[in-house]
Amino acid sequence: MIKKSQYFPSFFSSLDDMLNQQHGLYRLANMINWQVFEDAFTPLYSDEGRPGKPIRLMCGLLMLKHLRNLSDESVVEQWSENAYYQYFCGMHEFMPSQPCASTELVHFRNRIGEKGVELILAESIRVNNENDDDEHHDTAFIDSTVQEKNVTYPTDAKLHRKIVGKVLGIVSEHGLPLRQSYKFVLKSVYRDQRFRNHPKNRQKALKADKKLRTIAGRLVRELERNLGENHRYDELLAIFKKILSQKRGTPHKIYSIHEPEVQCISKGKEQKKYEFGNKVSIIRSATGIILGALSFRNEYDGHTIEESLGQVERMTGRRIKRLAGDRGYRGKKEVGGTQILIPDTPKRTDTNYQKRKKHDLFCKRAGIEPTIGHLKSDFRLGRNFYKGMVGDAINVMLAAAAYNLKRAMRFLLYMIEKFAETLWIGNVSANKAF
Repeated sequence: MIKKSQYFPSFFSSLDDMLNQQHGLYRLANMINWQVFEDAFTPLYSDEGRPGKPIRLMCGLLMLKHLRNLSDESVVEQWSENAYYQYFCGMHEFMPSQPCASTELVHFRNRIGEKGVELILAESIRVNNENDDDEHHDTAFIDSTVQEKNVTYPTDAKLHRKIVGKVLGIVSEHGLPLRQSYKFVLKSVYRDQRFRNHPKNRQKALKADKKLRTIAGRLVRELERNLGENHRYDELLAIFKKILSQKRGTPHKIYSIHEPEVQCISKGKEQKKYEFGNKVSIIRSATGIILGALSFRNEYDGHTIEESLGQVERMTGRRIKRLAGDRGYRGKKEVGGTQILIPDTPKRTDTNYQKRKKHDLFCKRAGIEPTIGHLKSDFRLGRNFYKGMVGDAINVMLAAAAYNLKRAMRFLLYMIEKFAETLWIGNVSANKAF
């Protein structure tokens, strides 16, 4: 008896023939209007020099990175192993090689900037709006959270130690003269700083901190003298001086040398008193779509409403009629024709129906809290690895876009399952009738 032959698709056949067309990434790739990105980003490229990578490839890699919570290196590596990733990025045949170097994603993010990433977020909203009712966008919810930067918990001793290391590195790189490197002195200083929480070591550690600060100041001043007319490190030296001069109550302190814009933000959390990064504002529709994601420094929550609503109107073309927030937004009743609602004691004139409607509204507003939790745990909002203030804005918008795309994928899967269930019920009914 001849064994039944099985069909195995060719390794280099079309991805349309190889893949499951009901897969979420497959269907999402066909829903996104990639031509929008081509039209917007093509003028950013020059006709001279080596040709750039396809725009759809780079946009797809950015989306996949936040969809799957991957680093630049990991998403490029997994792209060469995953056929669905390749189809999502516009490939027609499977390619076993890597699409680009991971650093090209950095260059692409810098090239498109905040406006380009906002276009990706707007497209993720459009994909979800195709299956949504416009009435649900009349009411939206707003909340703020902290986007933590990729920095360690800052202390003066840590910063002074980093200053010493960076100064000695600059001296070694340029071969500058140095009266004393404090190599052996620093060993004893670092040793004395250990176990500072023990009562017997407290005074010794404080004395070592003071000595380290003195040494760091000496090295910075000597480096400034030896650099002379070389102004390459003027900005870095200014940061060093500000760190050495700041004290406990100094306003606008610097908490990181490589990210001097980092803010110390206290949101009143019992488990985490201080967070170091920047504040972000999230606006979510009643149906669960993130309509706005904007980066700020450390403004009062009420002062972020106007810009956040402007971003929503810019991307969706609609103005939100009612915006519900928590008590952190008190002080604002109306912004640009949008009514701002916050929890408060009911009025005497309110009927039971009005009280119940307000209660239900603010119960629904609490749904934005788990949304922020998912953004942080699943879509890379929990720790921001991008550089500078532009990186702060890009990270929050890409995280929001990934959240919306994931929602669209789940909705498509739900519709497929409902269609299959309806078809099965219809077949059963037809068989019974027959």
